[in-house]
Amino acid sequence: MRKKLRKTIVAASMGVVGLLATGSYAQERTLYIGMNGGTMEKTYVEKVFPDFEKANNAKVVVVPGGSADILAKAQASKDNPQMHVMFLDDLYMIRAIKMGLCEKMKAPEIAELFPNARFKDDMAAGLNTGFVGIGYNKKMFDANKWPAPTSWLDFADPKYKGKVVFQSPPASSFGLYGFLMINRIQGGNESNFDPGFKVWGEKFNGNVLEYIPGSAKISEMVQTGEAAIFPLTPTGVAAQKNKGIPIEYAHPKEGAALLLTAECVIANNKQPELAQKLAAYLISAKAQEAALKYGDMFPTNSKTKSDGKAAEVIEDVARWMKSSVTVDWDLVNANRAAFNERWNKQVERK
Repeated sequence: MRKKLRKTIVAASMGVVGLLATGSYAQERTLYIGMNGGTMEKTYVEKVFPDFEKANNAKVVVVPGGSADILAKAQASKDNPQMHVMFLDDLYMIRAIKMGLCEKMKAPEIAELFPNARFKDDMAAGLNTGFVGIGYNKKMFDANKWPAPTSWLDFADPKYKGKVVFQSPPASSFGLYGFLMINRIQGGNESNFDPGFKVWGEKFNGNVLEYIPGSAKISEMVQTGEAAIFPLTPTGVAAQKNKGIPIEYAHPKEGAALLLTAECVIANNKQPELAQKLAAYLISAKAQEAALKYGDMFPTNSKTKSDGKAAEVIEDVARWMKSSVTVDWDLVNANRAAFNERWNKQVERK
């Protein structure tokens, strides 16, 4: 009896050890991820992270902040990282990679991404995307029986004289993207702005009612009948339409400027294997469907599927990605100070 009891105790003890090591009693691991707060944080915390957390007995904790703030945090703790993964706008992600803050991603899901959502050597990956194209005042266009715009060159159309609103390129990335696209059409590039400045002075500047510092004023100017056409993203247009503002989006035939929110696994983090698993999951079709469905975040995974309105968005994204243009931010940054000075002197005459 005593021998049998001893065997029972040993077996029970081994079972508890097994549970502690591999089952529900295993210690929960925590990953810290730097990303925007607000809608993005709410969507990921409530709709995207839970499946990963359950499958990996892990907890994902958000460190909220804009790209500049998250990059600064990662740089400050480079020798002893406090975060495991971070989301950054593409411009900031390129800087992070150059600073040595990211490690090469190992996710097989990278092969499913649209080609222009991938980074050199897979040091990062596009997580969701946006497009700077053309927004226009649907009410004004209907009243004048104007067809929807189709080209970046439409900003120079004489019928829009005094009705073009353009974000100031030195102050707004949307305005800068718009100018860079027009510059490219004229034969320029991110190291040669001469063609853009020449045509801007000749054909575009005279149409502009106002150069605004950001996009917040556009809805007001549409409602007052001042603005006919302006650079904007599909998501920006959708947000205004949801508020009853008569705005529509037109994707330029020359392509839109591609925006990416990207992710990378932070180099030398304390849980590299789990961090890689999280990064892989976040670019999977499953995670991206949830981000689209519940947060209106455009997917970068070409295999993302959904239904209803989300399915229509996926079709639009696939079509727009084919013609979208990726800006060379290394060249833009190298020439940014000179560009801003030239713009302020020649165009806005500050």
